[in-house]
Amino acid sequence: MAKEIENPCTSLCQLSGDLCLSCGRSKTEIKQWKRMKRPEKMAAVQRASQRLKSLNKRNP
Repeated sequence: MAKEIENPCTSLCQLSGDLCLSCGRSKTEIKQWKRMKRPEKMAAVQRASQRLKSLNKRNP
């Protein structure tokens, strides 16, 4: 059986518009997390990681 994808939530929610500045997920991704299948979760985590990297480059 496939390993469950860990929720990237850091329990430090800091929403700015549609984006959580702590975990990098959009509001939609946060709301749908429990209903997402494994491939969707993997994609959401990857997008969130890219968003956080992008944010860190802009705000060193």
